[in-house]
Amino acid sequence: MFRAIGIGYSRSLTSAAALNWVLKDGLGRLSRCIYTASLASAFDTNLKRVRFTTSMLFTFSIGVELLTPVFPHHFLLLASLANVAKQMSLACYMATSPPIHRSFAIADNLAEVSAKSQIQSVCFDNLGLMLAAVLNMLLKNNQRLQTGLPFILYPIFSAIDLFGIYQGLKHVHLQTLTKDRLEIIIGSWISSGYVPSPEEVSKDEEINFMWSKGKEPLRIRIGCLNPKAQLSKLSVMTMQSVSNEDHYFICTEIFYQGLAKTREQGILLCIREGARTADVIMGLLQACYVCKALRSSMWESTTKASDSSDLILKEWFKLLDDSKRYVQQQFGPLNEQMMVRGWALKNILLNTEEQTRYSYMDD
Repeated sequence: MFRAIGIGYSRSLTSAAALNWVLKDGLGRLSRCIYTASLASAFDTNLKRVRFTTSMLFTFSIGVELLTPVFPHHFLLLASLANVAKQMSLACYMATSPPIHRSFAIADNLAEVSAKSQIQSVCFDNLGLMLAAVLNMLLKNNQRLQTGLPFILYPIFSAIDLFGIYQGLKHVHLQTLTKDRLEIIIGSWISSGYVPSPEEVSKDEEINFMWSKGKEPLRIRIGCLNPKAQLSKLSVMTMQSVSNEDHYFICTEIFYQGLAKTREQGILLCIREGARTADVIMGLLQACYVCKALRSSMWESTTKASDSSDLILKEWFKLLDDSKRYVQQQFGPLNEQMMVRGWALKNILLNTEEQTRYSYMDD
């Protein structure tokens, strides 16, 4: 390690070695700062997904560290990459731990739950050190096997660790509302008139890579229309029908997905400035109703062919009127059942894009 940073050579300077070491740690801290700033809202809205993704990143960093003895001349590069990954994982761990601990603090004993979580971590760390020491003692006469042992055990224990983290996150029942959880609740309500509990939603909540999210047909997005994209006549007519009494509006949008830039159609929910939490729930309830109606009919394929015909416009506004009446009838019972099931209705956690609002100016 010291040879890799320059110590031990007659022509090397101690200041250069120190500079290289600071560079390694500095890159990690800088990456941690950029990572937390860019994903600040995602720690709440995609807590489980981000936590599992960064756990895989932490496992990768350990594997990179194991390669440093194999490539001593590339120690700084490998150590810097591992340190960057570890710093990002540490930032995610510190940001997501409080809400996870809060979900287990039934009696408001958050400090006790946090302390016991640290005890568990320390116990397993000590257990790992004891196991490593025992294996080194048993293999002290076999230097070759002792050297290759970390590379044999690393993938095995990494897979066990990631499997445990995945199963552990499945048993974290968060009562806060996000767009994804609210979609699961509303989907169940529209289908069967039943509001699932936080425990039931945890089973359906996806914990996967962030880039695999949102690939279902006719996905719902909360935000605003892209001003650089070409607006369809359907979207323009929908915006023209918005009145001063409306706190949101729903329209269709065209987006291109994946490396192949596949043309897909989705539902866009635009929220007005000053809208309350109830307005967001009502808007998503209407969007889910519209989305289900489109999926269960041939209307979607027809709109892809042409959304400017009078028949399509008439059917679209009829669907909007039907969905508004459905929301007026079902919002009260839905809101009451969500309170009974233990959901926190005070606020909905939205990411930066979903927090975008539109302003209404009356001519």
